[in-house]
Amino acid sequence: MIILIGIAAKNGILIVEFINQIRDEGVEFRDAIVKACRIRFRPVVMTTMSTIMGSIPLLMAAGPGSESRFVLGVVIFSGVAIASLLTLFLVPLVYDRLARNTGSPNAVAQELERLQAQTA
Repeated sequence: MIILIGIAAKNGILIVEFINQIRDEGVEFRDAIVKACRIRFRPVVMTTMSTIMGSIPLLMAAGPGSESRFVLGVVIFSGVAIASLLTLFLVPLVYDRLARNTGSPNAVAQELERLQAQTA
């Protein structure tokens, strides 16, 4: 469960951080979301696939204690798959709904730098 939560949180945070960085560059809000999701798509899928492939031996285990390993494998396999889908689709959607009417995260710092350059 800790690995599952960690992977899901990391992927979601990185997508939001990429969106904010792209917005700071002056890209439009929706375009920044699409661009960040394209950039982060492959790393998210690669992390998901490697974790899922790592859980397959747990799913196919036989012998003493295999029942408990099977349950762990099912949780990892399904949890990572579902968390990745939510990360790729739900996180950008929620960000779009919540941050739609906000400015660039770095807008105040950019404005202060512009004003400082004008007065200097």
